[in-house]
Amino acid sequence: MARVEKTILVSRPVRTVYDQWTQFEEFPRFMEGVEAVHQLDDRTLHWRARVGGRTEEWDAEIVQQVPDQTIAWRRTLGARNSGVVIFTPVDAERTRVSLALEYDARGLVEKVGSALGVVSRRVEGDLERFKRFVEERGGESGGWRGEIKPTGEVTQHP
Repeated sequence: MARVEKTILVSRPVRTVYDQWTQFEEFPRFMEGVEAVHQLDDRTLHWRARVGGRTEEWDAEIVQQVPDQTIAWRRTLGARNSGVVIFTPVDAERTRVSLALEYDARGLVEKVGSALGVVSRRVEGDLERFKRFVEERGGESGGWRGEIKPTGEVTQHP
């Protein structure tokens, strides 16, 4: 499996940044190649994206989610990938977003692209677009404040 790690500083409070990230169905607005994300329940997402010139679909399960701190996932069906996003307040108005992604490059096009850093640049661009998306809006479009524990237990927070 290949691994990409990227970090960006967003000029918004951690709650705003985290809440916006939980709006998974808005990912196509700032993630290159992502055509759709459907949240099936609190823990399950269905993705459709253009990868290596073809459309891929997969399901991902959120395995841990702590408000204003972290969201971790793994694929359950389809393209192999997993990762974690960590939200760290720098001060009252700035948040560091760190993303680590592991994926399995399949086929010649994906393997060559991975070797040439295409995925790394795509992730970096996605984070830049997310930063602009959040900073230009001035606030989040929504937010889910629940917690998902590694045991699978989901706890709703007010």
